[in-house]
Amino acid sequence: MLTPRRPTPLRRALLGLAAALLTSGAAVGVAAPAHAAAGLTATFSSADNGSWYLDKYVIANPTSASITGWTLEFDLPPGVTMGSAYNGTATTSGGHVTVGNAHYNGTVPAGGTTEPYSFWFVATGSPAAPLNCRINGNRCDGGPDRAPGAPTGLAVTGRTTTTVALSWTAATAGDFPVASYDVYRGGALAASVTGTAATVTGLAPKTAYSFTVRAKDARGNASADSAAVSATTRDPAEDTTAPPAPGSLRTTGRTATSVSLAWNAVTDASGMAGYDVYRGATLATTVGPAVTAATVGGLSPLTAYTFTVRARDTYDNASPPSAAVTVTTDDAVGTGNYAKVGYFVQWGIYGRQFFVRNLDTSGAAAKLTHLNYAFTNLDPVNLTCMNGVTRGTTGNPQDPDQGTGAGDADADYARPMSAAQSVDGVADTGWEPLRGNFNQLRKLKAKHPRLKVLMSIGGWTYSKFFSDAAATPAAREKFVRSCVDMYLRGNLPAYNGAGGAGSAAGIFDGIDLDWEWPGAEGHPGNHWGAQDKANNTALLAEFRRQLDALGATTGRRYLLTAFTPADPAKIAAGWDIGASGVFRYLDFANVQGYDFHGAGSDNSWEPNRTGHQGNLYRDAQDPYPFEFSVERAIQTYLDAGVNPRQLTVGVAFYGRGWQGVTAGTAPGGGSAYGEWQSATGAAPGQFPEEAGTRGYANLLAAVPGCVVHHDAQSVSTYCYTGPGGQWWTYDDAWSLARKTAWTRERGLLGAMIWEMSGDTASGELMTALDGGL
Repeated sequence: MLTPRRPTPLRRALLGLAAALLTSGAAVGVAAPAHAAAGLTATFSSADNGSWYLDKYVIANPTSASITGWTLEFDLPPGVTMGSAYNGTATTSGGHVTVGNAHYNGTVPAGGTTEPYSFWFVATGSPAAPLNCRINGNRCDGGPDRAPGAPTGLAVTGRTTTTVALSWTAATAGDFPVASYDVYRGGALAASVTGTAATVTGLAPKTAYSFTVRAKDARGNASADSAAVSATTRDPAEDTTAPPAPGSLRTTGRTATSVSLAWNAVTDASGMAGYDVYRGATLATTVGPAVTAATVGGLSPLTAYTFTVRARDTYDNASPPSAAVTVTTDDAVGTGNYAKVGYFVQWGIYGRQFFVRNLDTSGAAAKLTHLNYAFTNLDPVNLTCMNGVTRGTTGNPQDPDQGTGAGDADADYARPMSAAQSVDGVADTGWEPLRGNFNQLRKLKAKHPRLKVLMSIGGWTYSKFFSDAAATPAAREKFVRSCVDMYLRGNLPAYNGAGGAGSAAGIFDGIDLDWEWPGAEGHPGNHWGAQDKANNTALLAEFRRQLDALGATTGRRYLLTAFTPADPAKIAAGWDIGASGVFRYLDFANVQGYDFHGAGSDNSWEPNRTGHQGNLYRDAQDPYPFEFSVERAIQTYLDAGVNPRQLTVGVAFYGRGWQGVTAGTAPGGGSAYGEWQSATGAAPGQFPEEAGTRGYANLLAAVPGCVVHHDAQSVSTYCYTGPGGQWWTYDDAWSLARKTAWTRERGLLGAMIWEMSGDTASGELMTALDGGL
């Protein structure tokens, strides 16, 4: 924990100067609040120092209880420039200034003030008081907010047998911009809109009604009512003839989640009321009589939808449906584009010294489309998403409890990042509610707004309790709700002064599920069984349901992806990839395209024979009776009917290596250079606990004399130091060029990378991948 700081001698001297100037009669004050405030107040003063002004805000607490935490906001007057600031953290956006309290003046006692450590700053230009001052969102003088003016010009613009259309003139703003309007039928709320027109529905035919409108600002302050208008709905007996069906319904555009439509206009002797657009038998949207186009949203990617349109006259007679048009929505990245999905590992900030900032400085962030944050764990008792703990994994990869209860909330959102570790070069103070990797992800997204960030759940050591969390409908609902609340609503657990309600809101754009593996053994000690296959599908369905429900309230669509196996046996055991299975709910799957062979850090895997870890095709020299290859893995999904634009190919930014490797003889004579040859175990790794594994950049630097070979038949890169030496299998620019070409040829969505810290500082592999896609 940081040690609380006190003002330095220089600060004390400046504060003393401020006090002297203020007591000399040079201050310009603001009158006290006209009435008792509900919270803190802030009083401004300015002292002339010749070439500059000492501008100061004293925060006061007129209530009977202490208040902890304050945020001061104001706008600088024209011509005033803000210099150095003291006793608070100030940020500016144009002329708008936001100040957070310092740790030593954040609590204002009942009846007290922040003196002698009130916020002040050096100003040049004039002693004019700042504008629009707010303290914790309230007026600095403690007075009530000024509400918007009442709307004017309310008029009836249309009627049907069950609806009345209204319009009005925009209201004048009070202290805050007008955000919405409430339409009242008599004294009952009938509609809420953001514009200056509304249609009130659900009315009785041939009935008189009275309407008024109120404006509301962003804080919910409401205006007085507008003048009332009256309208009588139409009598359906006066016109029973329907208008003709709209013609030439057509699609004018599509995205992964929407379809745009247009049609020809219809006329009717009684006048047109509008057009109703149907998705199948469901009313999707309604537009006005002068509009002959609409966009239907809330759709799923790569899904076929059928649309019709009906015209409706002012007597609510509906036409027959138009001719239908069927449209398939686009994939997650759009036709002609390719997904480039990278994993950022939580623990990379330690031994690897790989920070979110490195994604930016290497150029990778500008090339990636999606970034998956690895990983969050499952609570072993509550079977919910878990954060707020700091227990590390054990060093024994065969320990059944290696990942039980493990996590690192400090790295996630509590660790202050230095300026050198920060995306924008601004250090954390250590007192923000969001620090660590999550805050850096927020900064990265601000710099690269097209980048989507997902929270990955599980992974090799955190998948032990997936089977339990997915076992019943109630368990699934509880588990998914906890993940959505923690990472999409951003309600992180309080930890070392960080976290809290909404602290991570807006960072994550979806969920990536990394269950390794449903229906099959993964890490030692994992819970699994034959029931996992059906429960995995049900779990993804529950994620999709809750993500869509949240999206309906936020206006966003949240992504759902999964890491899926290359092994056909594991696919069959845990993944229903047929038409009624998991791909109904997934935006796309990242298919494992690596770790086909390796020695493992404890020599438990294949320590005695080398083998390619990510070959595109089966190697003709492969001595194993089973086949692992990218081609076979992807073909397994395609043969089941999975749309190729729902699949990315996994590539490795690291290598796997053996030592004590014999050279061997290649078919037709000559050296095999260690390919598929005997070995004595895993080669020394990048870290002592990771024998047999090195990041690409580390491999280049730490294994001198490793001569590179390219196997064109299987599309595999490997290097060999010579007889009895080390042999490493990995991807490089050569193999990535061929894999990305194959990805395009097969019409796949793109590529996924495990994981970003393995690349060089200049992003050599990411550049090659991006160039190929």
